[in-house]
Amino acid sequence: MSLLKLKNIYRIYRIGQVDVRALNGVDLLVEKNEYLSVMGPSGSGKSTLMNIIGCLDTPTRGSYELDGISIHKENHEKSETANDDQLAYIRNRKIGFIFQTFNLLPRMTALHNVELPLIYAGVPRHERIERAKLALENVQLADRMYHKPNELSGGQRQRVAVARALINEPSIILADEPTGNLDSKTSNDIMELIGELHRQGNTIIVVTHEADIAARANRVIHMLDGKINEDNKKK
Repeated sequence: MSLLKLKNIYRIYRIGQVDVRALNGVDLLVEKNEYLSVMGPSGSGKSTLMNIIGCLDTPTRGSYELDGISIHKENHEKSETANDDQLAYIRNRKIGFIFQTFNLLPRMTALHNVELPLIYAGVPRHERIERAKLALENVQLADRMYHKPNELSGGQRQRVAVARALINEPSIILADEPTGNLDSKTSNDIMELIGELHRQGNTIIVVTHEADIAARANRVIHMLDGKINEDNKKK
């Protein structure tokens, strides 16, 4: 069974009197432990696709299922979408996010930033601190866990973001331009870390405009005009 299923997905925005089709009938299946990159020019729909997959946005039409959970479906011309509480649960338990801008809370230590998803999940304090410490150790930041984001380098901040993405053992990790704010050496280190996460059994989707970053994946799709234009798997 596929981990992620998108069927005939449309995302249409109304701007004035004009309908803009950010996604225009996308079909996509992603299996467990796949490593997928999404590429495409500005306006191609890749960010909208990431938002739909991450349950940060919902489709206008089409069906989306993640890890056996129906996010959006259509039956006999009727649409059904998970409610806000259900979407929040799915984002917290099923999806790990890694953003270009790190999205760390500036007044909190690395440890507390990593701990946050566990607070929302209702995990007891002692357990979540132990799990957050272990997650930071796994990304080689045990010696920086009590530092705040402004006391960390860009690469260290992204490692904190990776630890936070993994803390709830999600079904899928979504990385949106994860090296966009990093120098070339640090970018390589972060992509090596993401590659290791894949080798450990994680399902990874990376949105990037950089061909060398995309080439690290086992599968690369190219978006154009709201559709998947190419879908290439390594043999």
